[in-house]
Amino acid sequence: MLDWQPIATVPDDRSLELSVIENGRVHALVFPCRRTAIGWADAATRQPVFVEPTHWRLWPDPDAS
Repeated sequence: MLDWQPIATVPDDRSLELSVIENGRVHALVFPCRRTAIGWADAATRQPVFVEPTHWRLWPDPDAS
């Protein structure tokens, strides 16, 4: 899992790609998330996301070349 970091090291106030295990399979969420005081939220909508991620990495910057 290239560039993935353990969830215990997640930074605050950053858009992140999260890795989760669902039904015994590991996959990444397809939208950026942010950690909030009450849990995880969709970075764009601020709506709660009810997941238990295992790893994270920075969400790719679409303007970066």
